[in-house]
Amino acid sequence: MIRDAAHQTALQPWVPMDCHQLSSGDRVGQVDILELGAERLVRERQDAAVQKLGIMPAGLCTISLSRIPNVRFSEILETDDQSVFFLPENTEFDVHVPCGIETAYVSFNQDDFLRAARILDPDGWETAPRQLTWLQTPRKAALWAAIDQWFRLAAGEAAPPAGVLQKALFETVLQVATAVPLNCASDPSASTRRRAMGIARAASAFIEGRLAEDHLPSIIDICQELRVSRRALQYAFLDYAGLTPLEYLRRVRLNGARKLLRESGPQSITVTEAAMRFGFLHLGRFALDYKALFGESPSTTRTA
Repeated sequence: MIRDAAHQTALQPWVPMDCHQLSSGDRVGQVDILELGAERLVRERQDAAVQKLGIMPAGLCTISLSRIPNVRFSEILETDDQSVFFLPENTEFDVHVPCGIETAYVSFNQDDFLRAARILDPDGWETAPRQLTWLQTPRKAALWAAIDQWFRLAAGEAAPPAGVLQKALFETVLQVATAVPLNCASDPSASTRRRAMGIARAASAFIEGRLAEDHLPSIIDICQELRVSRRALQYAFLDYAGLTPLEYLRRVRLNGARKLLRESGPQSITVTEAAMRFGFLHLGRFALDYKALFGESPSTTRTA
């Protein structure tokens, strides 16, 4: 059981990313990891809504999928039971996973994966995708069944050799990825969502920069900096995260304070200092909002 969004990312150090808890709960979810040589299989269940932001490292690619459609992979909102996503190296990602959703991904050495993909589908994979690519495959349910089976086998008393599981994993995922054309579908709302993402992320970056200068900007400051109306800012955040700008930014700041309290230790920072660092001037309100989101007081986090 994972109680902290930062811990969820720490369990996956091969992908640099930040994770924010966006809905209330005293636990974030559960992560199962199967390391098989050059490949890693990760299965995650979210008990709270989270947002993951990062960039794929050089030489690494992933195939990602969710158990139930409703996940936003960057600008693409998953709406059907056949969506699988290919994420190549050096690609930024911004994933929103609602509460109660289970996701999985397999990471590969990109050169190895592309070499094999070009053997099976030379026309489709001759040019490697350089951005998030959306595939629709009728084999998604079968892939999920295989993922669950691999975890059961690995946990069993008579687990097969790691090399056997690695080969099965590589070949099964490769068959799914090459069985359908790349870029076989497009999300008609992607361009609108891409603009909303741009506004919301620019607003977040602006606020983080001002917080580093010990100043919490107002909505007026944000609209002026981004040259957008209050309504455009509101719509952007609702589309981006399902929250108003103030709700989203308050939760991101609470996540920042939680991470600071966890990583600094009780001797190096006080609750007041952590609250002030992220622009919370009313300590009583900060403590109430903190406990409502994370299910524990900031002082409990500090001494854990």
